[in-house]
Amino acid sequence: MQDIVNKVHAHMPYHLLPKHLEMILQKKLNLEIYFHHWVLDKLDNTKCLETAQILADAGLKVTFHAPFMDLRPGALDDKIRQTSVDRIKQVFDLAPYFQPLKIVCHASYDERYYVFGDDLWLENSVKTWTGLIALAEDVNTTIALENVYEKSPDILRRLFDVLSSPRICFCFDTGHFNAFSHEPLSVWLKVLGKYLGHLHLHDNFGQRDEHLPVGHGTFPFVDFFRTLQRIKAKPTMTLEAHHPDNLAQSLENIKSMELLRFLK
Repeated sequence: MQDIVNKVHAHMPYHLLPKHLEMILQKKLNLEIYFHHWVLDKLDNTKCLETAQILADAGLKVTFHAPFMDLRPGALDDKIRQTSVDRIKQVFDLAPYFQPLKIVCHASYDERYYVFGDDLWLENSVKTWTGLIALAEDVNTTIALENVYEKSPDILRRLFDVLSSPRICFCFDTGHFNAFSHEPLSVWLKVLGKYLGHLHLHDNFGQRDEHLPVGHGTFPFVDFFRTLQRIKAKPTMTLEAHHPDNLAQSLENIKSMELLRFLK
């Protein structure tokens, strides 16, 4: 099991790190640390640096998940967009402490909201991510933009094509795809496979974002990993379990399905 643990990251809200730190060190869990907006507002930088050093001393790898609640990095209103950028930048300020391999962010496109506004959303998104790509370069990390409510991969493909930077990649979220996409998996991987650099692995039954363990819903994980092998993708990956029992079950299911054999 440890060989699987070594190859994945576990979702971990920053404010829960003290509670679970002993277990993290014991099990040698690589982490994807999520920073809530309210955590960033009262962060103790000294304590943050101490925590980062403990993880580094244990040889653990880290990715970040930036805040996303209420944020609109492609907002048509420049003041809303700038506020979103300022909030996201706060996690880049922490990157020198933890040296994250990736910083996951939400592109936050929703056709129900940006009605007939694709081009304007794209224009403003390019402004946002171009500036953040420069920060990613400075701190030697990569931005991973995650699908959420996007029904198809087309608007994200347009964004990646314009940005065209090795400092930004696609984070494919299996649960979000399963619940919200109107296009089949084959289309997503054909359109965005060249940009794929990170995975969020969790499951559901296609109706809502349940964050079930891998293999406990309807997402076709075996077919998905076979396709990753075919397109020679080598993404980093995070198990987005919202409870320790679900994390343990995901690890067991990944082992029983032999998913990681496709990424060797």
